[in-house]
Amino acid sequence: MTDLNKTPVTIVTGFLGSGKTTLISHLIRNAGGRRLAVVVNEFGTLGVDGEILKGCAIPDCPEENIVELANGCICCTVADDFVPTVEALLAMEPRPDHILIETSGLALPKPLLKAFDWPAIRSRITVDGVIALADAEAVAAGRFAPDVAAVDAQRAADESIDHETPLSEVFEDQISCADVVLLTKADLAGPEGIAAARAVIAAEAPRPLPVVEVTEGAVDPRVILGLGAAAEDDIAARPSHHDGHDDHEHDDFDTIVVELGEVADMAALCAKIEQMARDLDILRVKGYVAVTGKPMRGLVQAVGARVRHQFDRAWKPGEARQTSLVVIAEHDRIDEAAIKAALGL
Repeated sequence: MTDLNKTPVTIVTGFLGSGKTTLISHLIRNAGGRRLAVVVNEFGTLGVDGEILKGCAIPDCPEENIVELANGCICCTVADDFVPTVEALLAMEPRPDHILIETSGLALPKPLLKAFDWPAIRSRITVDGVIALADAEAVAAGRFAPDVAAVDAQRAADESIDHETPLSEVFEDQISCADVVLLTKADLAGPEGIAAARAVIAAEAPRPLPVVEVTEGAVDPRVILGLGAAAEDDIAARPSHHDGHDDHEHDDFDTIVVELGEVADMAALCAKIEQMARDLDILRVKGYVAVTGKPMRGLVQAVGARVRHQFDRAWKPGEARQTSLVVIAEHDRIDEAAIKAALGL
């Protein structure tokens, strides 16, 4: 049982674009009377996820309870960012009943679990559970499968998946550390894709894990909050590719911010992003869009060549109307000049 004197923390992890922000937005709106706090770890300098969540703020999770950590991967900046942030949240009056941590898509959960043993916080918080989100369509496609033979059978023509990649290791470590796996975007995968994704997760998991299909982040909070896992005391059962290493690097990934000013046509910009993702192997694009003549701010999010956009709120008085996009790719694929050219700069 969880020590009632400790504040429970839920770590929400998952690959880029798997739906973490959507899930946490749902939990904020359906907290069941819990006073929540949220820590958002951005990969890049643009606080898109934090802005989205602050837009969901309610009395049980006011805006001041939503904190962004934008100085790098949370599992690499424990002393500088994570521990002081947790201490500040625990000092709030009233103190949060539950803390949600949205890791960056590249974060490894195990080093973060080890941070809960830091003297300043170990007697005051506990990891209620680690929730891993897995994009059903991506998993079904075999992009992160550890079994090369199975991957070859599914996508024999794709040479990029006949060996281990940094992306696959991130995915595997997140599944290995999880208490519950949420299978997101199941509607895009279809029944056969869902079955394939479940098989990949079962093969990768070091122990039987509950796998729950989720659409648009809508899951009963009782399924993932209040698990009482005390995961910080169960680290040995959560294997990692980085076991035996004191730290890890994210040199395999890089990020740039592209400023575009105002754009004439949101759909045309999304078409450019889609083509850029295909041509330049871009993993993720997210950011804000200023559309000429539109009073609302645009929000664009892309996972590979799958691009979604919407208008999220009106531009604030005095706010600079500009288009700012974070672009993330593997280190050897990030070509700033080519990216800017693809976006029309």
